Amino acid sequence: MPLYEHVFLARQDLAQAQVDVLAETATKIVESQQGKVTKVENWGLRNLAYKIAKNRKAHYVLLNIDAPAGTVAELERQTAINEDVIRYMTVRVDELEGGPSVIMRKSDRGERGDRGPRGPRGDREDRGPRRERDEAFGE
Repeated sequence: MPLYEHVFLARQDLAQAQVDVLAETATKIVESQQGKVTKVENWGLRNLAYKIAKNRKAHYVLLNIDAPAGTVAELERQTAINEDVIRYMTVRVDELEGGPSVIMRKSDRGERGDRGPRGPRGDREDRGPRRERDEAFGE
């Protein structure tokens, strides 16, 4: 069967228990259509890049699905009807990711520990002492 990743965003004013119920409802829809949900990840309440339906934040939930295309069509139809879901997206993938997703691993990183050097303009030492620069430009 084809493999899918389904992510939906729930309104910010919902409690975590209500978001869990939405994920369970999606799981039941898939299972009633002879599909399987292999993983459910709750990414928590996160900031949105822009306002969506007067919401600045949303609860993000990821479902890994192993189901026929008709099942995904029914899941998307039910999700679109639900007023608590403000956005959703389903993507067909070649293989489902084992373990935690990239978003969950990202939160495990340190503040700046995994990032590389800041670059030539970010490091003051690369630019030379200020007095020498000012003299070179006649200031």
